[in-house]
Amino acid sequence: MQRDTGAGDRTPGTPSPTHGGRLRHRKRSNEVPSDVNTTNGANLLLNDQNKYKSMLVRTYSSLWMMAGVVFLIYMGHLYIWAMVVVVQIFMAKELFNLLRKANEDRQLPGFRMLNWHFFFTAMLFTYGRFLSHQLVNTVTSDKLLYKLVSRLIKYQMFICYFLYIAGFVWFIITLKKKAYKYQFSQYAWTHMILLMVFAQSSFTVANIFDGIFWFLLPASLIAINDVAAYFFGFFFGKTPLIKLSPKKTWEGFIGASVTTLFSAFVLANFMGHFQWLTCPRKDLSTGWLHCDPGPMFTPESYDLPGWMPQWFPWREIAVMPVQWHALALGLFASIIAPFGGFFASGFKRAFKFKDFGDSIPGHGGFTDRMDCQMVMAVFAYIYYQSFVMVQDLSVETILEQILRNLTFEEQHELYEQLGKLLVRAN
Repeated sequence: MQRDTGAGDRTPGTPSPTHGGRLRHRKRSNEVPSDVNTTNGANLLLNDQNKYKSMLVRTYSSLWMMAGVVFLIYMGHLYIWAMVVVVQIFMAKELFNLLRKANEDRQLPGFRMLNWHFFFTAMLFTYGRFLSHQLVNTVTSDKLLYKLVSRLIKYQMFICYFLYIAGFVWFIITLKKKAYKYQFSQYAWTHMILLMVFAQSSFTVANIFDGIFWFLLPASLIAINDVAAYFFGFFFGKTPLIKLSPKKTWEGFIGASVTTLFSAFVLANFMGHFQWLTCPRKDLSTGWLHCDPGPMFTPESYDLPGWMPQWFPWREIAVMPVQWHALALGLFASIIAPFGGFFASGFKRAFKFKDFGDSIPGHGGFTDRMDCQMVMAVFAYIYYQSFVMVQDLSVETILEQILRNLTFEEQHELYEQLGKLLVRAN
């Protein structure tokens, strides 16, 4: 008879054998210690609170910016242009400061002014080309001022080139030993800013004077796409879109695209009813505008298909031709323009900083808000010039060429010759 080994005969700490020769283990509890649960819960709650707080700050800032833009649109073209110039100056300041090194700058007094010299030279060149026609129309009533402005416009390209060469010589003269690399990198960085930022955003001004519609609609679509992507990603985002911007999601991208296209079609119809938005500005005055809206903003009727249900109240709809063009703008704003933001995200990651600045609470700097707007402004300008603007030779086009290329005496002679031709025709 086998001896029964009791618990008292086993060595302490030795597990008791089972019938199958396996060791029996005490079942471990799946419960997480209460202190760990408390800590994790507090962190999640804190992150959640910070997330919603950030959203509220961003929303308040967006509402203030929207209110400011609406006020400037009410004031008119010149005020919107002034807003664009202010934004460009802030963007340039943020970007100039990115690669700035205080130690090197102290050794190069006056070198920082060179950046702004190139900036204002580019501003004079760009706006001189875009707004020469409006400027001449503004001063036609004063003979002396008209002659002065005509001469400035005629030699504007030479003046800007001379200013650029002066800056180039200034740069060469200020080159300093042991600072060559820093100075040349700043020179290249300044030109990149002027090309990639200032030149693109300047197309916005051309859009403004072609009609506020062509500035406001593209800018609104970018804002709508940005807000929609943020909220769709905030509430439904799960699938990452691109590594350059980890917070961007496919859910936000698709939701924003659908919202932007729908908004483009509706907003174009709404804005198209206001002549203040659709009429081009031919001078630099601030008075109210009245013009023939033209076929682009004249509604056309379309019969709805027969399979529409009987309870549907409309059998035809009125659509402005500009609404179809608005869909093209919406498609670009939702698919291509976000890559301007991705470019900015990649740039920030390359230089290891979060935002370009902190001028706008919840948004970062002006450059953070304008990255997609710059891409959109160029597309809107090119699209308008290619598919919307009438390309036929017009009286305004001929007058602009006369004012740009002929002296006052030559214009007077042309006037007399035309008068003689008209007399003979009668």
